[in-house]
Amino acid sequence: MTTSFHIAPLVYEPEIITALSDLLIETVEHGGSVSFMHPLQEQVATSFWKSAINSAIAGERLVLGAFEGAYLVGTVTLMLNCPPNQPHRAEIAKMMVRVTHRGQGIGRALLKAAEQQALQRDKWLLTLDTAEEDGGAELYEKFGFQKVGVIPDFALKPHGGLTATVIYYKKLGSGE
Repeated sequence: MTTSFHIAPLVYEPEIITALSDLLIETVEHGGSVSFMHPLQEQVATSFWKSAINSAIAGERLVLGAFEGAYLVGTVTLMLNCPPNQPHRAEIAKMMVRVTHRGQGIGRALLKAAEQQALQRDKWLLTLDTAEEDGGAELYEKFGFQKVGVIPDFALKPHGGLTATVIYYKKLGSGE
């Protein structure tokens, strides 16, 4: 079943912060390796998203949301604040889609929107990492990201135990 959704940059509004926090908690609860451990406390999730949206306001990142009507069903972050010797690069982070909405093209649409936003900001090299177990490797590879390698025992899984991380990149243009 295909869902009708739209993608938009997210802003600092209480209902947006709450929706992002709920999505982060759900993702971690279902094993998503997005830097947090289960159980994730609501105030920790809320604090993270307040800081992330403030960083977006400062131009250091872009947080995109996928909406079904007014309901947030997914998000991805484009990290823009790279070192001075990497002005052409951005990083994909915090890709999350609600469990009930997976497999409907939302992740692909979020990645496409992130790529378009990156190019508008002269960022033509994207990098990302994902957990080897239960991560988004299949989606990223289908979307043209190239696997660089695997770092063993990189992080703890949300419910405990170590997992490796897979590093990817994608060139969006030829650069200068």
